Amino acid sequence: MVDASVKKKRVLSRPVWIMLSSLVLMIAVFLVSMDIGYIKLTPGEVFRTLIGEGTGKQNLILFDFRLPRIVVSVLVGAGLAVSGTILQGLSQNSLADPGILGINAGAGLMVAIYIAFFSAEGGSSLFALPFMAFIGSGAAALAVYLLSYKKNEGLAPSRMLLVGVAVSAVISAAMIVLTLRLDPESYQFVASWLAGSIWASNWSFVVALLPWIIVLLPYSFLRAHVLDILNLGRPTATSLGVHVEKEQLFLLAAAVGLAGSCVAVSGGISFVGLIGPHLAKRLVGAEHRALLPVSAFLGALLLLIADTIGRAVLQPSEIPTGIVVAMIGAPYFLYLLAKTSSR
Repeated sequence: MVDASVKKKRVLSRPVWIMLSSLVLMIAVFLVSMDIGYIKLTPGEVFRTLIGEGTGKQNLILFDFRLPRIVVSVLVGAGLAVSGTILQGLSQNSLADPGILGINAGAGLMVAIYIAFFSAEGGSSLFALPFMAFIGSGAAALAVYLLSYKKNEGLAPSRMLLVGVAVSAVISAAMIVLTLRLDPESYQFVASWLAGSIWASNWSFVVALLPWIIVLLPYSFLRAHVLDILNLGRPTATSLGVHVEKEQLFLLAAAVGLAGSCVAVSGGISFVGLIGPHLAKRLVGAEHRALLPVSAFLGALLLLIADTIGRAVLQPSEIPTGIVVAMIGAPYFLYLLAKTSSR
């Protein structure tokens, strides 16, 4: 009895240690990221600025430019990772990801539509572009849900990935047609957005994104046990008193809300929702009570590292964060695909 209790305590403490380790690494990368940019700042200058002893120029660089981008990277990484974890749980497919299921493509299409008829400059785009991106991601997710739904059977998890890939292909084709009418400046903005450049690097977008994270992350954590029950299969879940269709719809809405709001301020970043859950699953297992929060921490760490690398490699230019993540995520996706096919 005592051994079982000790073993259970160790199992429960493992996710906590992983999250604490991820937090320490995030703080380390945060300090490095604060030093990196077009204008060099020494660690001493960064420290003095953080404690309120910096010059006006140093305060401008850190608090108005670099710090908002770092906060956006952390929030987006956590949101996309949790969204991917939910989608993998709902589809019961380890290859599911907001980008692969067409959610990112839907957001990109609405951004292209907005840019095609309006200007990307001006104060109105500050709120219009994220709103349009969220509408597009929601519409794409709704299409995937309806096309994957079978009468008398509910949502068919095995069809979600295939339907998502098809929806994403259709949306991408429509986006190509739309971009043909853009002027060079607008086309450059859309191309940068689709590449996953974190363009919304000011406090206004942090404030706009934060409510989604504050509401949807705790909701997802509270419904972790429902995801575990749904993974047992529809008959078992129903026998345990779970309203399968309603829970699937609510969880899908939470995943879309997280992915849509995050992609709106970060551009078309894929694979964070794929890599984060997989790394977390290898570390803490498949139980969603531990998997969801650990995925959030690992996703935040992954995107912060990718953004820091993108800004550091080609100074004074930078590589879009989405491209850095794709360089890591695409080979990993091919590995998972080969592993799944072999089974």
